[in-house]
Amino acid sequence: MSSGRWVYDDKAYPLYKESACKFMSDQAACQKFGRTDLRYQHWRWQPHGCDLPRFDAVKLLRELRNKRLAFVGDSLNRNQWVSMVCLIDTATPTLHKYMSGNGSLVSFRILEYNASVEFYWSPLLVESNSDHPVHHRIADRVVRAGSIAKHATRWNDADVLVFNSYLWWRRPSMKVLWAGSFAAAAHGRAVYEVTDSLRAFELAIRTWSEWLERHVDRARTRLFFTSMSPTHLHSDEWEGGAAKNHRCLGETEPIPRQYRGRDTDPAFARAVEEQVRRLGARGVDVRVINVTQLSEHRKDAHPSVHRRQWEPPTEAQKRARERDPSSDADCIHWCLPGVPDVWNQMLYAHLVPS
Repeated sequence: MSSGRWVYDDKAYPLYKESACKFMSDQAACQKFGRTDLRYQHWRWQPHGCDLPRFDAVKLLRELRNKRLAFVGDSLNRNQWVSMVCLIDTATPTLHKYMSGNGSLVSFRILEYNASVEFYWSPLLVESNSDHPVHHRIADRVVRAGSIAKHATRWNDADVLVFNSYLWWRRPSMKVLWAGSFAAAAHGRAVYEVTDSLRAFELAIRTWSEWLERHVDRARTRLFFTSMSPTHLHSDEWEGGAAKNHRCLGETEPIPRQYRGRDTDPAFARAVEEQVRRLGARGVDVRVINVTQLSEHRKDAHPSVHRRQWEPPTEAQKRARERDPSSDADCIHWCLPGVPDVWNQMLYAHLVPS
């Protein structure tokens, strides 16, 4: 499913309208925040040798009756969760649905099916000093790479688990905490080591896999890991390097050729694949939803400047935006409807029998 091409299809896509989703996130509501070119909504992913099944919310809800589907990870997984919520909400206008939050866990409930579609904020999967659902932008990132139980108690009884983790590891180095508190580590008074982020990630993903091996109900729980979501922060990569970098600002078409951006590091994917193979050999089946390459093409599908500003800009930020509007462009997350809907079509293909 992950090998294919993007086909413009303004007859069947988008699968829903942004304004029709009652639970749309302002982070992904690009049209609401001024985007007028809507071609990004009309692209269909066409795999080589097969077709993605069209998303049928009622069929999915039948599979999820009396069950929990939980997305666990960072804001890209939240992006995918909002997509799933909107795919269900817009297709089932007569059902009774509501949203509730409890700290890092947010639940979308569909009452007639006693089903929930949830998101749990855990950007590094293991414990870290970035675990607060709102106040998590901390420059000196610290992870407790061997500890996941505090998070797992919030999602371990879900029937379907969809994990992700990548972008929060993208820095040259980070602290791995072995003893003491995060506050103590910030002041150099804990037992920690400073290591490169890939090694820290490998330690964390091993902790994640060992926890699943020991605790997951193999007969009941379905497990998925969504691969790296690419960024489009360097326009010189697709423009030949000559022009000034404008990130994804003003982009309205996909990249037609095979492409991989410099922020996509295959070593992180290999670390996940190694643990998935290890789990498989021990009878724990984890399916990787490979969204990386298909999403690499979509430089046109990010919010860019068409998004909610969560905090008033400082004077310095105002001046920077006047000089270079692209300095404020979000080229990491995705507009909805858009690319994450395809990720969920791929997940749907695993969950709903054809």
